[in-house]
Amino acid sequence: MGLDEVGTVRTLREHRAVIDALVAKHGGRIVKTTGDGVLLEFHSVVDAVECAATMQVVMAQRNNRVPEGRRMLFRIGINLGDILIEEDDILGDGVNVAARLESVAEPGGICISASVYDQVRGRVAVEFADFGEQRLKNINRPVHVYGTRSSGNLGTVLPDVQSPRPQVLPLPDKPSIAVLPFQNMSGDPEQEYFADGMVEDIITALSRIRWLFVIARNSSFTYKGRAVDVKQAGRELGVRYVLEGSVRKAGDRIRITGQLIDALTGAHLWAERYDRDISDIFAVQDEIAGSVAAVIEPALAAAEQERVLRRPPERLDAWEAYQRGLWHLHKYRPEENKVALAFFRQAIALDPHFAPGHYGYALALQWDIWHFSSRPFVEVQETARDEAQIAVSLDDKDATAHAVLAHMMMWGSEWEAAIAETRTAIALNPNSAFVISMLGCVLGFGGYREEALERLQQALRASPHDPLIWLWLIWRGLLQFFSRDFTAALQTLRHVARLRPGYVVTFQYIAASLAHLGRSDEAREALERVPPQSVEQLERWQERPPWMRPEDYALLVEGVRLAAHPGTAQSQS
Repeated sequence: MGLDEVGTVRTLREHRAVIDALVAKHGGRIVKTTGDGVLLEFHSVVDAVECAATMQVVMAQRNNRVPEGRRMLFRIGINLGDILIEEDDILGDGVNVAARLESVAEPGGICISASVYDQVRGRVAVEFADFGEQRLKNINRPVHVYGTRSSGNLGTVLPDVQSPRPQVLPLPDKPSIAVLPFQNMSGDPEQEYFADGMVEDIITALSRIRWLFVIARNSSFTYKGRAVDVKQAGRELGVRYVLEGSVRKAGDRIRITGQLIDALTGAHLWAERYDRDISDIFAVQDEIAGSVAAVIEPALAAAEQERVLRRPPERLDAWEAYQRGLWHLHKYRPEENKVALAFFRQAIALDPHFAPGHYGYALALQWDIWHFSSRPFVEVQETARDEAQIAVSLDDKDATAHAVLAHMMMWGSEWEAAIAETRTAIALNPNSAFVISMLGCVLGFGGYREEALERLQQALRASPHDPLIWLWLIWRGLLQFFSRDFTAALQTLRHVARLRPGYVVTFQYIAASLAHLGRSDEAREALERVPPQSVEQLERWQERPPWMRPEDYALLVEGVRLAAHPGTAQSQS
C-alpha cells in the first residue's frame, strides 16, 4: 500500500474476483469482508478444504508472474463447528477458532482444526502436517492444529488442480453479462435462425448501456448446442451475470422465455415469458429484444446496488460509490439525499473522469432543491447543470448523461434545447426506461403533451418495477392537468398520493383538479394537506418556477385559489 496504493487495491480486487469465483464453484458463501480478509461459510467441510487448496495453488500461479516484493500471499484457517446466524452475519466460537487458525497459518498455507482433519483425512488430495496442540489468542482451550507449509507443497499433492482447464477470467471493473444462445425447443430448424437473431439483437441492445460490459456474440455462441453450466460459463467468459432463454413455436404463436442469473452464486435475478403472434416475425424479434434490454437494465442496477451495499464504504471504487449513491437517492428522504450527495462526491473524487459520478451528483442536487429544500432554486441550478455538462463532455456516448443534461436544461426554461438533448439520448439507447421517461418529461413541460404522455407510458411499460415509477406518474398527472384533463389527472395523482403520501406537490394538484371540476368541498379538504405557506406563495403569484410555462403555472394558481376561496379565482398569465 505504501508503494502503490491504487495499484495494490486494483490487484487485490483482481485476485478477489478469481477467489470469489472459486468459492461459488465449491458451493461456498461469502459472509462478509473484513479489511483484506474474507469470512466464508461452506455446508461441506470437504468442499471448504478443496476450495482452500485450489485458492492457494491458483494464487501461487498468479504470483509467478509478479516480482517477489509485489506478491500477495493469503493465509487460510478452517474450522468445523456450530455457528450463530444473525441477519447476514455468522458468529460464535466456531468462527473465532477459524479466525485464529488463519492467523497462525503460514503465508500461502492452510491451517485446520482436528475436527476438520478427522472429516477430510483420506478424502482430499492434501497432505497436512501435525502441528500439535496450540494456544490460540482469546480461545480458552488448546486447539489441535494441522497445516500445510506453503502453497508450493500443495501443488505437489494436487495434480488435478493444476491439470489443463478453461482459464478463470477476472471480472471487469464494471458489471458484466453474457447472453447465451437461446435453445430452440420447437423441433423446427427454421426457428433456429429466429432464436439466433433474437440473441444478437439483445446483445446489440445491451451494448448500448454504457455502464455494462457485454460479451461479444462470437464468444457467446461458442456455447451453442452445448449443455451449459451457467456458473462455468460465467467463469470462462469472465462475467458476473448470464442471460439464457428458449424459443418454442406452436402453430402461429411463439413463446420466448428468458432468465437472468448471477453466475457467481447461481441466484435467479429476473425471469419473463413472452407469448406473441408470429405474423410479423421480425417485428416480434425487435419488440422482444428491446423489451428484454429495457427490463434487464434496472434489474442489473438493482443487483449491483445490493452487491455494493455489502461492501464497507471506505473500500468502494468509483462505480460502487455511484451505485451506493443511487440506492440512497431512490429512498427519497431528505437525510438519504444528503448521503447520496456524499457518495456521488466520493465517486468523483475516486475518478474525476467517471461520467456517472457527475450526473448522479447533478440529479441529487436537483432533487434536493425540488423535493427537500426551501433554498432558492438558483443556488444549485448552475452547479447541477455544470455537472451534467461535464458528464456529457467526458462520455458523449452515454445516453443517461445526455438525458440528465436535458433535465437540467428544462429546469432553466431551455425546453427546445432539452428536447434536442433527449432526442440524442434516445438515439444512443432507445430501450432505457430512464431515458424514455426524461424525454417524456421535457416534451411535456415544453408543451408537447401528446407525445410526452405516450413516452411516459412507454417508460412505465418498459420498467414496471422501477424505483422511479412514482416520479413518472407525477409527471403524467401534471401533464394531464396542464392538458385540462382534470379527471385523468385526479386519478393518476391519487395513485401517487398512495405511493408517496408525504409528497406535498401532489396534493396541490389534486386540490386544483378538484376545484376545476367544481368539487369545492373535496378540493378544500385536499388543500388542507398542503402547508399554508405553500398556498400563500401561490396566492401571492410568486415568481414562476423556470421549468413551468406561464400558462401552465397560471392554471395551477387558478385551481389552488379556487380550492382555497371558491368563486373568487381569476385566470392570470
